[in-house]
Amino acid sequence: MIAFVSGPVAALAPTTAVIEVGGVGMAVQCTPGTLAGLRIGEDARLATSLVVREDSLTLYGFADDDERQVFELLQTASGVGPRLAQAMLGVHSPDALRLAVSTGDEKALMAVPGIGKKGAQKLLLELKDKLGAPLGSSGMVGAQRAAASGPAPWTEQLSAALIGLGYASREAEEAVAAVAPQAEEAIAAGGSAPVPQLLRAALQSLNRAR
Repeated sequence: MIAFVSGPVAALAPTTAVIEVGGVGMAVQCTPGTLAGLRIGEDARLATSLVVREDSLTLYGFADDDERQVFELLQTASGVGPRLAQAMLGVHSPDALRLAVSTGDEKALMAVPGIGKKGAQKLLLELKDKLGAPLGSSGMVGAQRAAASGPAPWTEQLSAALIGLGYASREAEEAVAAVAPQAEEAIAAGGSAPVPQLLRAALQSLNRAR
């Protein structure tokens, strides 16, 4: 088990960070929120979880140990693999997920791409006794306030991710504006802005502009 990786950030991509560890570049799958906090050339420490398959070894990275623990607990539910677990953490913080499960909030889980109403109901049943109560320093009230505010606006998440990938603030703003209709369409349909998909679309628009 690789518990964490630490070293300078060698490269960043829409879903991956490469951390140089002892002269070896470790490719780590991360959420847009985690990637937004990284800068090429700067030191970083990511908690990690190694997922072993017959034909692959994939390292998933997280901002802290709590995110990693929730990532692994989510996969104890049937039908939840590492990609879906990471998508859930891409939309909600660990405490927001704990609150959603403890209060039976279907809509919060349905905000995750790939989770429908039946899937959300099933996850609420399976995870009820696994995630525990929110860990916020102010207790349940603090967690409820954090959940009420929800994740950072998609525009901020997307802009931070693009700047983390090396784009100028002006370029990031233009790319955010270019994908705004796609985000608004998703929100109007009753969901949330799918930041990973929007990031890919924004990068495509930037490549076309160059």
